[in-house]
Amino acid sequence: MIKVVVSGAAGKMGLEVCKAVCEDSELSLVGAVDVSCVGRDVGELIGHNKLNIFIENDLDTVLRNLSPQVVVDFTNPNVVMDNIRTAVNCGVNSVIGTTGIGTDNLKEIESLIANKNVNVFIAPNFAIGAVLMMKFSEIASKYFQNVEIIELHHDKKIDAPSGTAIKTAEMISVSQKKDAPDLVEKEVLKGARGGVFDNIHIHSVRLPGLVAHQEVIFGSKGQTLTIRHDSIERTSFMPGVLLAVKRVQKHKGLTYGLDKITDL
Repeated sequence: MIKVVVSGAAGKMGLEVCKAVCEDSELSLVGAVDVSCVGRDVGELIGHNKLNIFIENDLDTVLRNLSPQVVVDFTNPNVVMDNIRTAVNCGVNSVIGTTGIGTDNLKEIESLIANKNVNVFIAPNFAIGAVLMMKFSEIASKYFQNVEIIELHHDKKIDAPSGTAIKTAEMISVSQKKDAPDLVEKEVLKGARGGVFDNIHIHSVRLPGLVAHQEVIFGSKGQTLTIRHDSIERTSFMPGVLLAVKRVQKHKGLTYGLDKITDL
C-alpha cells in the first residue's frame, strides 16, 4: 500500500485526487495540506464518510509526521517550487500537476535530487487523450511546416500559456524541419498573434465554463489539419495521476511528461 499526501487538497483538482486515491485499493490517503479549509475532514469535502484525515497547512510538518511515499501537488506556480524543496528535504517522492514550471526550475529540481534517493515526476497534463494529442501533433509536424496552437482553460488558471501548450510546441519544434520561412507581419493590436515559441504561435483563452482544451492547427497549400483534445471534467486527469503515483518510486531522478511512463 502506497501512502499518499495531497498538497492543494482543498482545490478542485486536489479534491478529485483525494477522492481517486481513497477509491484505489493500492493507495492510502494519509494526509492533506492546503491553506484553506484547515481543520476540515477530507471525507466530508469529497462526499465520503468522515476519514479522520484533516486538512493541515504546513507541508513540512505533515510529511515528517506521516512519512508518506508520495506527495501529490496541485497548488499554484507561486508555491510549487517551495513544496518540491520541502518534499525533497523530507525524502518524499513528488508527483507534480501544478503548471508554470520552467526550464530553470527543472534544472534546479535535478540539482536538488542529485545523489538523493528521491524522485520527482512532473506532467503538464495527466489526461491520456492530451498526451495522445501531443504525440499526434509531433507526428503531423513532420509533414506540415506551418502550425499554431490554441489552448483554452478556465478563468482561474494563472499561467499562460499552459504547460501543455509549451510541451506541445517543444515536441513539434524538435520534430519539425527548420526550413519554414519567417513571415513579416504587422500587429495592429499588440498581442493579437499570441506568444511565440521557436516560431510557433500560441494563443491562450481564459473563460468561465471551460476546463482544459487545446487544438493544434496545421496548414499547408489547400488543406488544414486540426488535432484537438477536450477535458470536460477533472476526472479525466485521475487515471494519469494514479499511474504516476504508483510508478514514481521506480523512475529514478526527474521524469517529465506522462508519455515517459506509458507505452506512447
